[in-house]
Amino acid sequence: MFTGIIEELGTIEKMAKRPEAIAFTIGANTIMTDMQIGDSIAVNGVCLTVTSFTAKSFTADVMPETVRATTLSSLQTGDNVNVERAMAANRRFGGHFVAGHVDEVGTILRKRPYANAVYFDIKISKEASATCIPRGSIAIDGISLTIFDLQPEQVTVSLIPHTFDETTLGFKGERASVNIETDLLGKYVARKLQKQSGTITTDFLRQNGF
Repeated sequence: MFTGIIEELGTIEKMAKRPEAIAFTIGANTIMTDMQIGDSIAVNGVCLTVTSFTAKSFTADVMPETVRATTLSSLQTGDNVNVERAMAANRRFGGHFVAGHVDEVGTILRKRPYANAVYFDIKISKEASATCIPRGSIAIDGISLTIFDLQPEQVTVSLIPHTFDETTLGFKGERASVNIETDLLGKYVARKLQKQSGTITTDFLRQNGF
């Protein structure tokens, strides 16, 4: 489990491509201080497992399903990626619950500056949009962001200067692909309502805490 608060930008040092799978070696600094084999690291919002590491880099495997369902296959040696260690229970929790399980790949439609922020309009599917709410949370390339506007196939988020400068969204342009993970709570509620389709009553909503 992660928070969506990016700790640093890592760098792809090596890529070993196999049939339908990839092994990444990623250079980093901050996150290396307490690393262990088997640790979970979010890379552009994708939960990966550390298989080996040195003082300045770690290696993780990407299985076929993850290759197909995320943007990781488009990375190249030298690219920067957002990295975050799994959340610790004894520290402040600054973002929202992020599982590192990408729902789909979205597309940046437009970037526009506004005062000290930059607004991003991102194309998502109707299915993903249905699990979002205005002022709710969404993880984009692993970054915990607040939804400022929501359309059936589009979400708008705003980046403060720090997030723009310290994450991959600062240098991604229009038409670039991004990993999307919608809020866990929204997905559970949508699933519950889907199962109860056609039987939603006032009593049902009251019994389920609404």
